[in-house]
Amino acid sequence: MTKIGVLALQGAVAEHIYGIEKAGAEGVVVKRTEQLAELDGIILPGGESTTIGKLMRTYGFIDALREFSAAGKPVFGTCAGLIVIAKEITGQPEAHLELMDITVARNAFGRQRESFETDLPIKGIDENVRAVFIRAPLIEKVGPDVDVLATYDGQIVAARQGHLLAASFHPELTDDFRLHSYFLDMVKQSQA
Repeated sequence: MTKIGVLALQGAVAEHIYGIEKAGAEGVVVKRTEQLAELDGIILPGGESTTIGKLMRTYGFIDALREFSAAGKPVFGTCAGLIVIAKEITGQPEAHLELMDITVARNAFGRQRESFETDLPIKGIDENVRAVFIRAPLIEKVGPDVDVLATYDGQIVAARQGHLLAASFHPELTDDFRLHSYFLDMVKQSQA
């Protein structure tokens, strides 16, 4: 069975594991770099990107995840995870993993009280997906190899670059697991 990990340093880990299993794969809680060897793909969940970045450095995940991605294994960043995989973060001197050719703005949709839900059309998924935005980041710029999958109010909120997938919102906080299924399809394509 396909194994999808969820980086468990901070954030909505259990919810992503549930989404992965609903999409038809085995979910693995990832706390150690050695676990990456057994995975077919990984989700970097929401949380606080600065904290996640510090913990990734402390536990050796920066180089380990760069190698994982370099091997062509799919990586999906949601909310803070999107910030973690971005090549550039507006207003910050350095990024974290620098995997995806995007520039992101942290907390672009405002504070916790400005959180909202909406139905979002996503390229490659038939019907609108319920999207939960909580202190969400925004993709300000994309490189030439990045495919924009969704926009909200004219702003980019989901994108794909080859084996990398990013979403500003939290797909794990609804009962709609089609984005997890979309990621699982990416993983299966990468194995073919």
